[in-house]
Amino acid sequence: MDLSAVAANGVAFHDEWPYAVHLLAHFYVHDTNSARFLWKTIPSSIKESNPEVNAVWKIGQQLWLRNYGGVHEAVRGFEWSPELQSFISAFSDLYTKEIFHLLVSAYSTISVEDVALFLGMSEDAATSYVLQQGWTVDNASRMLTVKKQPVVSVQKLDPRKLQQLTEYVFHLEH
Repeated sequence: MDLSAVAANGVAFHDEWPYAVHLLAHFYVHDTNSARFLWKTIPSSIKESNPEVNAVWKIGQQLWLRNYGGVHEAVRGFEWSPELQSFISAFSDLYTKEIFHLLVSAYSTISVEDVALFLGMSEDAATSYVLQQGWTVDNASRMLTVKKQPVVSVQKLDPRKLQQLTEYVFHLEH
């Protein structure tokens, strides 16, 4: 969209604004409140004439409800335009990784069925996905054992401590 042409010709930006991308961007950065506000400001004519905007909004509704499986269903339940497909794929990949990390932090064991629901995959695909991440499966009970990620703590270097260490090492050497 050429904003200079919009300004010069007085064309209403509402007709050309990429609302679906705008909504999805809010979801991508975890700003559902701004997405809800944007949804309220989208003209009803756009909502009625653009099914893709409504499809993106369905994703947002599921995010708002914390319906993890519903988010994946909303992503898969629409035939996205080529212009939006890469954005949807990026959002879906990010969402799956974030949910996986939530599972790692929240569970020590979890059923295959629940993992499949959270990750929006078939049970076989979900099992394969988590096995690649080092989890283990008990086929008899259909339970997965979560591999905890090592906690990495970042230590800030205090210049005073570095100075004290330098003086101490200097003292030992001389």
